[in-house]
Amino acid sequence: MQARIFKPARNAMTSGMAKTRKWVLEYAPSNTREVDPLMGWTSSSDTQTQVRLRFDSKEAAVDYAEAHGIDAQVVEPKTRKANVRPGGYGANFATDRRGVWTH
Repeated sequence: MQARIFKPARNAMTSGMAKTRKWVLEYAPSNTREVDPLMGWTSSSDTQTQVRLRFDSKEAAVDYAEAHGIDAQVVEPKTRKANVRPGGYGANFATDRRGVWTH
């Protein structure tokens, strides 16, 4: 059985970082999906693709995979630089502002 261990990216629709702190073990599909000719629904007999295990650390996820004989590939996350402005949001409305007010 193949799986990948990764840290999920943040949701593109929000600026929050919720559900991105834990590592996830996700199984790779073992067979292709089939389209039902009558209804057009997509189905698969592989139930392992529905399983997503969450771990507090990468080491815990790798240890779990090794203990259960899972061939896991670790995908390292890409770190991003913090977007911290000096003064923060309140600096936009400061009375001692040097630059011209623009929108």
